[in-house]
Amino acid sequence: MLSWVVTFLIIALIAGILGFGGLAGASIEIAKIIFFIAVVLFLVSAIVGLARGRTRI
Repeated sequence: MLSWVVTFLIIALIAGILGFGGLAGASIEIAKIIFFIAVVLFLVSAIVGLARGRTRI
């Protein structure tokens, strides 16, 4: 997922340099959404991993 974020950021940079403001803005918004989804999924998997990893003695 983070590779998608980098891809959209590169598209946004190229579009911004070439003067396509609408496309650059849309690419930045998509990159932000995918980044936050990746962060949330990471946190959920970390919490689940910690909860499942505990053994009671």
